[in-house]
Amino acid sequence: MNTALKHWKEAATLILAAGNRLGVDALSSRTPPVSGCYGRSHLPHKSRFDYDVLLLKRSSKSGFMPNAYVFPGGMVDSSDFSSEWLDIFKSFSDSPNFGLRGVKQSAETRPPIFATDRLKLGSPIPGEVAFRICALRETFEESGVLMVVPQTEEESLLKSTEDRCATDQILHYKVNDLCSNELTKWRALVNQNPSNFIRMCRELQVLPNIWALHEWGNWLTPAGRYGVTRFDTAFFICCLQETPHTLQDQREIVRFQWSTPSEILQSYEARELWIAPPQFYELSRMCRYPLLSDLHKFASQRAREGCEHWLPVVLTKDEQYISLLPGDKLYPLNSSGETVVGKSTDPQVEDRQDDSALHRIRISDPYTVTLQITITPKYNHLLPVVRSAAPPDSKSEL
Repeated sequence: MNTALKHWKEAATLILAAGNRLGVDALSSRTPPVSGCYGRSHLPHKSRFDYDVLLLKRSSKSGFMPNAYVFPGGMVDSSDFSSEWLDIFKSFSDSPNFGLRGVKQSAETRPPIFATDRLKLGSPIPGEVAFRICALRETFEESGVLMVVPQTEEESLLKSTEDRCATDQILHYKVNDLCSNELTKWRALVNQNPSNFIRMCRELQVLPNIWALHEWGNWLTPAGRYGVTRFDTAFFICCLQETPHTLQDQREIVRFQWSTPSEILQSYEARELWIAPPQFYELSRMCRYPLLSDLHKFASQRAREGCEHWLPVVLTKDEQYISLLPGDKLYPLNSSGETVVGKSTDPQVEDRQDDSALHRIRISDPYTVTLQITITPKYNHLLPVVRSAAPPDSKSEL
């Protein structure tokens, strides 16, 4: 972990998608992936999804985003970078990034959360590995979903990662493959002390399934929006064939739900739950792929490209918050992430008449969000399905 950071705390989160009860055979139609579509379009109806996404409701007492529905995840712990993992991953520790598939993005353009040389910070564990461990550990702590593989399968797993077939098998990996008593015991211990995640893996002879997680994005908390604490968060995505047994942790998490991306966005627009702009953006991206197999294939292949470092720059205008993202015509090249207060006569924040280079989130109120995007995503990533948030009394279907 990087203790030298002044403004942000490093964290990891996991977008966990799992096959729902309908299954592929129940789908009467499918929405093909759409690229290069920059105008307004309709989200796929919830019935067209054959998977759900896990959301967890944060406690009202939480110091960061109380009552928000979030993907599982949290702050990195020093144990996630512990050299003890070298023994756990002994068959992989001599391979680059522990057998993870390589990223094409150069180190110069990689987000610092991944590009930082962790050896210089005293850890032999690469960032790509440690932040996956963090995401898996936090997911286990918060939801009870444990994603591990037996060490007895190390040799075959190493071979499959080397011949680039591992991602084709991830949908079939078992989750929570322990008796309930063992799960309860270890979950309590890991909640007490994150370093017990290492102890659990050693005693149970399992490996955190870092290969099931694919790099998806890197969001940073903008200044002045969610309190003093700001996070530099690695976003990963994972697709599971079946929905695993899930429990909230009774501390930070007070509720969980599995819902399709469309259902979540519809509930948000109806003011039934609140999600932060990154969740809104990523769920809108996932609407390009209503089928789990397509999402899994895209995510596993696209992850080799890398991801962008997104620090939203928030300005206020006409009683609206406008969150500028990289690529927008008004996004500063050397952003500090500070809030800008602008008037319509201020040329630094005034919208120009042309429609070029828009990459922004307009927030009229906490439940009314509009995405404006005319750019082409970097690193072969998805554009969100762009749709203005419906009024609270709208009866429209997604």
